[in-house]
Amino acid sequence: MSPAAMWNLPNLLTLLRILCIPLLVVVYYMPWPGHHIASAAIFGVAAITDWFDGYLARKLDQMTPFGAFLDPVADKLIVAVALVVLMQSHASLLFAIPTMVIISREIVISALREWMAEIGQRASVAVSYVGKIKTTLQMIAIAFLLLVDPDRHPNLDYLGIFILYVAAVLTLWSMCIYLAAAWPMLKSRT
Repeated sequence: MSPAAMWNLPNLLTLLRILCIPLLVVVYYMPWPGHHIASAAIFGVAAITDWFDGYLARKLDQMTPFGAFLDPVADKLIVAVALVVLMQSHASLLFAIPTMVIISREIVISALREWMAEIGQRASVAVSYVGKIKTTLQMIAIAFLLLVDPDRHPNLDYLGIFILYVAAVLTLWSMCIYLAAAWPMLKSRT
């Protein structure tokens, strides 16, 4: 693959999503009244690039191995970092449970996909429809939680946490789908 092909528009959007991560962290911790709105906007831009980079890669026929690697990494990084950042203002078991489920699932499935690729079965753990819905709900919940000041608007904050719990349930469901697809290979190789 030529360097020019690697730096196509879909891949640049994915890189933008990764570059949003440190900006999100800095803005969220800045001591000014607009930090909730600004951090939610940064996360929202990143979430939108997640949809656009895949759409454009298919539409413009610019799918690359680099993009196929970087896109899921960018998704997992921004979700994990945003959840860790939100833990400060949501320091409770109520928030820790879905955060733990979401981050743990991403680690398990990343390891599973890597192992499946090593044995030539990567297609067996391709992204499912449930996984896409899960990702969408995660992005909505996190953007909402970044936007809402939990001290000033606790009821809205609980709504965001509820959406995060729905995303966590879908997270577990999609993990079960991936593990079920991989189970024959896991069982035969042990």
